[in-house]
Amino acid sequence: MDLLGTASAGDSLDLIVSVDTMVTHLAGALGKSTYLLLHADADWRWFRNREDSPWYPTMRILRQSEAGNWRPVVKKLIELL
Repeated sequence: MDLLGTASAGDSLDLIVSVDTMVTHLAGALGKSTYLLLHADADWRWFRNREDSPWYPTMRILRQSEAGNWRPVVKKLIELL
């Protein structure tokens, strides 16, 4: 699927759950409600110790507190859903 097709598919969803990929950035750019599952050693653009993004106001960041441990992240996601 190309970028336009991905945007069209994403636009039809109420919520997008993704890891740090192009889909996450596209969802944010489209203003879609998005949960970003982020690893503990994320790059600068996601800042640190934040659950929001200055780039994408409709995004919530669910971040690992310990590298490799996704269990608390998935537990939080389930609670939010």
